[in-house]
Amino acid sequence: MFEFRDLFQWDRFITPTIIKTFYWLVIALWILFGISGVFSGLAAMAISPFGGFIMLLSSVAGVLVGIIFSRIVAEFILIVFRINEHLGAIRDQGQGH
Repeated sequence: MFEFRDLFQWDRFITPTIIKTFYWLVIALWILFGISGVFSGLAAMAISPFGGFIMLLSSVAGVLVGIIFSRIVAEFILIVFRINEHLGAIRDQGQGH
């Protein structure tokens, strides 16, 4: 975890520790949008059963795609920070010789 003084120092990045929290918040948003889409699809079934069913399926598929995409974005951000750490270690190793 990060400390409050880490916000004012640039020796350590705080994004890798916070990204997991943002990931779970995004997952919660995707689920809320999915629930909203399911209810909209059920309401649309009263008017057009086929259209409502398609809307229901598309909202469930959208949630799944959104969760997968969110995970990919979070991992990409973590990979960028990990690359930075490894490059710093390589630089420090080269300066030691």
